[in-house]
Amino acid sequence: MVANLTTPLIGIVSTIAIGRLGNATLLGGVALASVLFDCIFWLFSFLRMSTVAFTAQSVGADETEEIRAILVRGWIVAALIGGGLVAIQIPLATLLLGAIGGSEGVTRAARTYFSIRIWSAPLVLANYVMLGWLIGQAHARMALATQIAINLISAAATVLLVLVFDAGIAGAAIAAVIAEAIGLVLGILIAYRLTAGKLGTPGHHLFERAKLMRMFTVNRDIMIRTAALIAVWLFFTTQGARAGDVTLAANAVLNNFLLISAFFLDGLANAAEQICGRAYGARDRAAFSDAVRLVILWGMGSALAVTAVFALFGPALIDIMTASEDVRRAARNYVWFVAISPTLAVFAFAYDGIFIGATWAREMRNLMMVALLMFLGAWLALRAFGNAGLWGALLVHYAARGGLQALRYPALLKKSFAAQKVSWPPGKTVREAITIPANPPP
Repeated sequence: MVANLTTPLIGIVSTIAIGRLGNATLLGGVALASVLFDCIFWLFSFLRMSTVAFTAQSVGADETEEIRAILVRGWIVAALIGGGLVAIQIPLATLLLGAIGGSEGVTRAARTYFSIRIWSAPLVLANYVMLGWLIGQAHARMALATQIAINLISAAATVLLVLVFDAGIAGAAIAAVIAEAIGLVLGILIAYRLTAGKLGTPGHHLFERAKLMRMFTVNRDIMIRTAALIAVWLFFTTQGARAGDVTLAANAVLNNFLLISAFFLDGLANAAEQICGRAYGARDRAAFSDAVRLVILWGMGSALAVTAVFALFGPALIDIMTASEDVRRAARNYVWFVAISPTLAVFAFAYDGIFIGATWAREMRNLMMVALLMFLGAWLALRAFGNAGLWGALLVHYAARGGLQALRYPALLKKSFAAQKVSWPPGKTVREAITIPANPPP
């Protein structure tokens, strides 16, 4: 959770730094570009998700050589995708910024940010793989250290470049690139240490056909699922942009609240991916079921805590994030939607982690498509209420995601663990079996 909570700092610090300039157009530009990068990188977040699942399952199955191969395969895919994004940056920026349809000033500012930060793509995706690899082995402290380093460097560089050297929106983008580069170097050093200098793996094992096909299939389904989720956020951002610069900026400020909530709850999802994946790899239904119950229970408690914080301190946080009175006033009108969201989103995040840990990727894909249709239906029904209706549709989407997965879970559990009665690890209770040591061996 702590590692994830540092992740929104890039967007939050950029919003605060640009927001202190008091220009709603610049704030809207960095918000628009940040959302685009969130969506672009999010589309390829299967690199982290599948790496967690495959690594945890290999830990449970005691496949040491495969653990190393998973990291190298992930880095190869990250380099190919990241290089491709850099190569098509001009048509990509034109397509995405044109589709969103912000004002001329906002689009111009967003294009400046985009043209610089896109160079971080290979670095970001490689760091996704590294983070997933560490989480998959339950190296939570190392994952925390890496994420804190990336985001503190980004935050410090953003403040320095934007507010001290007056580099504007370009400074915020440069800071993100610098931070991701340093983070990747740190990740490589950590991997080298954990593998005792044996990062390489035989080519015949690295490119084993069965492993590659399974990776492709799971990643494909997670990517389609994520694309459906991104469609919701792009639609949300587009509707906000068309409502005017002030509404776009207000939604951008509140979106940082959602990011905090999402990354906080995603800490439990990451735990579910690792623990459920490890139990799944060892074919232990009892440990898997116990992990699911714990994740949901702790998720509910965490969601209520986040809701209380937003309800109590939401207006004050809005004032910190922007100096524009118009943006502040607009954001306060919708802050209660943000306060409610964690209690609806908790089941979506918990079951995402459970489904990923068990690599039930096809089911995730299908259910997310249904949730997307429910979101669009809710927006059509509520569009007369303007921006409030848009926020209401978003809450419907949260509830649909978790509810559909909860209904599907019992059948998948029965199918996946049919006739499995193995107790794992031997000689341990279920509670002991899902308790991961702070620094397990690689």
